[in-house]
Amino acid sequence: MILIIIFLPLFNSLLCGFFGRFFGNKGVKLISFFLIIITLINSWIIFYEINFNNTFLYYILLDWFNLGLLSNSFNLKFDLITTNMLVLVITVSFFVHLFSYSYMENDPHLPRFISYLSLFTFFMIILISSSNLIQLFIGWEGVGLCSYLLINFWYTRIQANKSAIKAMIINKLGDIGLLIGIIYLWIFTGSFEFNDIFIISITNNFYTFYIPLFFVLIGVIGKSAQLGFHMWLPDAMEGPTPVSALIHAATMVTAGVFLIIRMSPIFELSSTVLILIIIIGSLTSFFSATIGMVQNDLKKVIAYSTCSQLGYMIMICGFSFYDLSLFHLINHGFFKALLFLSAGSIIHAINDEQDMRKYGALKNFLPLIFIFIMIGSIALLGLPFLSGFYSKDLIVEVALFSNFLSFSVWISISA
Repeated sequence: MILIIIFLPLFNSLLCGFFGRFFGNKGVKLISFFLIIITLINSWIIFYEINFNNTFLYYILLDWFNLGLLSNSFNLKFDLITTNMLVLVITVSFFVHLFSYSYMENDPHLPRFISYLSLFTFFMIILISSSNLIQLFIGWEGVGLCSYLLINFWYTRIQANKSAIKAMIINKLGDIGLLIGIIYLWIFTGSFEFNDIFIISITNNFYTFYIPLFFVLIGVIGKSAQLGFHMWLPDAMEGPTPVSALIHAATMVTAGVFLIIRMSPIFELSSTVLILIIIIGSLTSFFSATIGMVQNDLKKVIAYSTCSQLGYMIMICGFSFYDLSLFHLINHGFFKALLFLSAGSIIHAINDEQDMRKYGALKNFLPLIFIFIMIGSIALLGLPFLSGFYSKDLIVEVALFSNFLSFSVWISISA
């Protein structure tokens, strides 16, 4: 079952990429739908088994390399964090695949698009299920590569080329920081395995981990489009709208938040880095929200909203409430994907127009999309009786009563 979840998206990507021209668009739709729904069902079964039985699963695949002091294995770790993220990634991926069949129906390169989507899903699953830093870094780089390929899907457009290159370069700056942090952690602990690093870190001097955690934080800021590295996310809207829903709303940009949650036992050793996380997260949430208010492009408004919500998730990690950050991450992922897919339907219906100043009375001839947009917006606003209310209210409440860096609370509330 685990191997099905891991390798079916890869198999789907290879099948659609290399043989899509022989299957045709209809064949690619049928094959990818069949494979992705099997993956989805298995992910929910794993979610049920791990969460409701309150257990975890450690799956040893193979010994990767052993060079004396430098060794690593290819293992899979399925715990509460992994299964929650897994359900988010694969469920959103399934609906994005489903939406793309209609949205990209007349595009002659649909098989290539489906191949890229499935490849992204595979690398994201590798990232969240990894038991060590090297394996996580492979998934980290893989989603960055797929982001470049999907943003630049319409490669004949100059703006798509520029946006993809910009996203790749800015992400690479963060990736270099993460790589340096991984090297430092290996020097200090002698292992890449998360469990080994957590155990060894307890016995070391707290000041030992300031430098590696600072570099890991740079990687997080780059991938999660925080203040200073946020420029690539709005430009990434040049890709097809389903790409925005999968990558820039629910999955790839949340990889940075996931990394903090996964490495939370080490981050707890450095109060200085936690303070830095609070400052960066709160400033990003306010800064992105204010920029989003003056945008006219529909997709860019939602993109800056994503930046702002990611700021909330990062900020609450600084207050050491990692479970609350994961709760808000999952709420945000589903509803932001709903907003992006609804935006894609609007753009598709009115001849690819994205300037909101030219819209008017859309609820009269797109009533269903109007309802979906309202549901997504109200949920992310945090109005009562929707899931966003409970996560956002808890974030503000916990930060307010922590009596620590209270300015960040007021900045985030104003956002």
